[in-house]
Amino acid sequence: MNWDQVAGNWKQMKGKVREQWGDLTDDDIDRIAGKRDQLIGLVQERYGIQKDIAETQVKEWEKLLH
Repeated sequence: MNWDQVAGNWKQMKGKVREQWGDLTDDDIDRIAGKRDQLIGLVQERYGIQKDIAETQVKEWEKLLH
């Protein structure tokens, strides 16, 4: 699944995001609103990891959505 599909189905993806990154709040997920860079930034912030690690996590998560 590409990111356009994720963004277009963001309401349905919210639960999957929470499963993957449980430290993100519902408000965080609403604020992300399907924007990949916002997701990466919040994952980086909440988990205290480097940006490249957060990007890798998001990329791997995308692959699991197929």
